[in-house]
Amino acid sequence: MTETTAASTRLEVGDTAPDFTLNDQDGNPVTLSELRGENVIVYFYPAAKTPGCTKQACDFRDNMASLASAGYRILGVSKDSVKTLRSFADEEGLAFPLLSDVDLEVHKAYAAYGEKNLYGKIVTGVIRSTFVIDSNGVLTHALYNVKATGHVASLRKKLGLD
Repeated sequence: MTETTAASTRLEVGDTAPDFTLNDQDGNPVTLSELRGENVIVYFYPAAKTPGCTKQACDFRDNMASLASAGYRILGVSKDSVKTLRSFADEEGLAFPLLSDVDLEVHKAYAAYGEKNLYGKIVTGVIRSTFVIDSNGVLTHALYNVKATGHVASLRKKLGLD
């Protein structure tokens, strides 16, 4: 079971999403504020090519068309290198941007990095989190400690898509 213990800097619904520019799996910069006018789902995951993160990424992949038709773009963010993200995208057929945040600045801006309880032990690491940002750059959902399995189905319900 994973849960955060230090939540003082968590973002909340109604907050303006912190802007960022990160390189995607092809080394191309992606700037959040340039996506204004679109609804964006930004999800943070601990590490490419691990079982839970692969399951979550493939779940987003499998729901990408229906999310896109409902007006949502998907951005995945991890601390992995661009090279690792390229390999992950190729291996799993991921056609949405995977963004590299090796210095964890964006993770920290979204409170998606910090202390958490991992199987009864307090550790510091990536807190699996998902944020839904409206066309004006405002958070409509700020979800921390999400589960890798079943998360997209839960998110679809929150978005009224099921």
